[in-house]
Amino acid sequence: MSLGFSYQATKDGRVRISREGRVVTTLAGRPAAAFLERVRDAGEEEAQLAMAKATKNYKRGNERQER
Repeated sequence: MSLGFSYQATKDGRVRISREGRVVTTLAGRPAAAFLERVRDAGEEEAQLAMAKATKNYKRGNERQER
């Protein structure tokens, strides 16, 4: 399942989360570190859901349709 999210870690410890090439949100500090820890070891589906939740663009209805 791909929701179209991608992320990029910057040198200063921030994380930019994008969707379809547009930056949706930027995380910094503890939220960025926790996000990276979760996503780096996750599979593709879990990583996409983590990015969607971080951008607060997660809809349970869409998840049910994907299954």
